Amino acid sequence: MTEERNIATCCPGETTYKVLLIGGYGFFGKRLAERLALDPLLHVMIAGRDIAAAQTLADSLNQRTKTGRFSTFRIDVSQRGLATPIRASGAHMVIHTSGPFQGQGYEVARACIQAGAHYVDLADGRDFVTGITELDADARHAGLLVTSGASSVPALSSAVVDELAGHFSELHGIDVGISPGNRTERGLATVRAILSYCGAPFPQWRAGRWQQAFGWQGLRRQNYLPPVGSRWLANCDVPDLQLFPERYPGVQHVSFGAGLELPLLHFGTWLMAGMRRAGLVQNWSRHALSLKKLSDLFIRFGSDAGAMHVELDGIGIDGTKQRRRWTLIAASGDGPYVPVLASAILASKLARNQITCRGALPCIGILRLADFRDALCGLAITTETATG
Repeated sequence: MTEERNIATCCPGETTYKVLLIGGYGFFGKRLAERLALDPLLHVMIAGRDIAAAQTLADSLNQRTKTGRFSTFRIDVSQRGLATPIRASGAHMVIHTSGPFQGQGYEVARACIQAGAHYVDLADGRDFVTGITELDADARHAGLLVTSGASSVPALSSAVVDELAGHFSELHGIDVGISPGNRTERGLATVRAILSYCGAPFPQWRAGRWQQAFGWQGLRRQNYLPPVGSRWLANCDVPDLQLFPERYPGVQHVSFGAGLELPLLHFGTWLMAGMRRAGLVQNWSRHALSLKKLSDLFIRFGSDAGAMHVELDGIGIDGTKQRRRWTLIAASGDGPYVPVLASAILASKLARNQITCRGALPCIGILRLADFRDALCGLAITTETATG
């Protein structure tokens, strides 16, 4: 977001809902903090171990909003007794942005339940997001919302499918894809998460049954609207692959692909996946830092435009074959704001008691596509729905 964009202002006395933003000065955290700044009801505590980085961001946002709605809070998610500092912060809600979530446990979510605070995270790891339900009984007993996956997937992708599915009497296939612009900044946690399943096997719902797929294999070409154009995509392991066959009975095929704009980087990652399948490398995520530095050498090439699509096919309510496609185009480097929109929406709705859902669940079926349309204000992001 550029400095010229306006951020809503309000009187300090109006900020009544406290949000503890863990990792708030990180790659996605700082972008989420900017979106939370648009809501005058929120007081946001930028939290993490680096209090200096948190203070710098808080000071900047307080200056831009001309309020004192941003403060700092030191917290280490690996510390014992995490519920104590969360309770001491007075937070009504905690947003956990410190990924990658693959391999993490639910210590932060459990601590939030103990502290009496709602919990939301930006996870897109399949096992992490789908496994959050193990906390459901405790969350319901405490009267709290504990939700995982408030990100591009599955929160946004499922909101799109929910809206488009109403046009079908039979839903046969769901395909989702994301391709960021190469000149768009990328975070280390995201790189590490992608590399964790690069070449790894995972189940995918195809032809009405579970079949094996491999991360960053299954190359295919995808055409997007200008200025994105044609991009290569490959298989990625995300929560949607598990959640959609359960949510939409009768669907025969669910796929998800991601791609890198530069063919050199995309096919390089494809070759890395092949090396892991051949047993030459055990897990590429161990080399995430060096591989990110290598990819950053190419960041001046390509564009700052990215895209996301959700495509459904099946039988329409009129009995004929139908295909519907929703496309999001992010320009001017605004693509990294897309994964933080769901958590910003949840914060605003919880602050206004507009969400009654309680318990621990993946972030699916909680938000509507209309909520995301409203949240795009001020961003160089457009969406379009087409039939075919």
